[in-house]
Amino acid sequence: MNHDIVDAISYLIREKQIEKHAFQEIIESVFLSILKKKFGSSDNFDVIFNLEKGDIEIYCEKEIVPDDGIEDPVTQVALSDAQKVDGDFEVGEDFVEIIDYRTFGRRLITAAKQNLAQKIKEVEKDNIFREFTERKGEVILGDVHQINRHEIRINVDKTEVVMPRDEAIYNERYRRGDTVRAIIKDVARTPKEPLIIVSRADVSFIRRLFEIEVPEIYDGIVEIRRIVREPGDRTKIAVESNDKRIDPVGACVGLKGVRIQAIVRELNNEKIDIIHWNEERSLLIHRALAPVTPLELIPDEENRRIMAVIPDDQMSMAIGRKGQNIRLASLLVGVNIEPIKESDFYEEEELPIDEIEGLSDSVKGKLKTAGYDNAEQVLDAGKEKLLEISGVGEAIANKILEALTVYYED
Repeated sequence: MNHDIVDAISYLIREKQIEKHAFQEIIESVFLSILKKKFGSSDNFDVIFNLEKGDIEIYCEKEIVPDDGIEDPVTQVALSDAQKVDGDFEVGEDFVEIIDYRTFGRRLITAAKQNLAQKIKEVEKDNIFREFTERKGEVILGDVHQINRHEIRINVDKTEVVMPRDEAIYNERYRRGDTVRAIIKDVARTPKEPLIIVSRADVSFIRRLFEIEVPEIYDGIVEIRRIVREPGDRTKIAVESNDKRIDPVGACVGLKGVRIQAIVRELNNEKIDIIHWNEERSLLIHRALAPVTPLELIPDEENRRIMAVIPDDQMSMAIGRKGQNIRLASLLVGVNIEPIKESDFYEEEELPIDEIEGLSDSVKGKLKTAGYDNAEQVLDAGKEKLLEISGVGEAIANKILEALTVYYED
């Protein structure tokens, strides 16, 4: 039975990454609990675990009493028995008895092994929790070993981590044995094992990939100001340089695109737009929408939105697939960008009759009575049509057209 315990302990020391001091405390506490079961108390027992030999020594401190004075054999020893060890012992002195745990019986030894395994498991769980808590935000590499509807389970350094489906990239397909990179997003205690959540969909994964691939970001020369992302489809990342000599976008792209290509490959060809950050919102909007070029930006501060007038032939590019481009640009800038076609915008901007300067209310009334709603309609009608209006002669018609030239000089 001695070999069983020693072998079990040797295995645990070898396989489980537990500090020697902590392991020693576990062994001693396990045997103290067994001594308490066997003798009713463990107060006068000492357990010493020899880490080098993997062996256990148990000592019981007793008081020497006259042969006929023993009341508690756990804490007292007869003088005659003590003198068999050393003839100089006297009543009242302390006597240390060596206890052989092999005499405890199979049941207690089995209980000791089970208790030991349980305590080791608890320490191991604490170690895993502490280790991965300290590693939060780190990119790990692991092998897929289990896949179900809700999650992908991955082995990382003999530890299982979990990637929930909403933390995976929706258009990626995983197979058992695949090697996967992800970021440690969260660590939580559970009644069983620590729950280690990893993610490929979180923006922090993008940030770490850029820190890995772009030394200027890792060194703090280039700073990531904002990242917005729809995982699997598109990411917009705004960067700026703390060194005027360094182009932040160029640093991220790398020579011949080698840096950004490495990141795109890792993300299975997810589109990545790298934008030069600027505190001036209008300039940032132009950069966020590039290569689309807004003709005009009209702010509506009350509703925290900006209307962007877009050339008709660039409208679909500005909006993007299912509105993705304009949505991400809005998130990046921090204000809702509402795109409007150039043709629609200027049609909506037609000048009402009442707002035409230089015309009397009487003339404006005649134009409205004749069915004209705005200045452009009047201009399109021309002089001949104006002369057909009741009360409008040559002089008034000329005056109307002169007033409109202020607005339509081109």
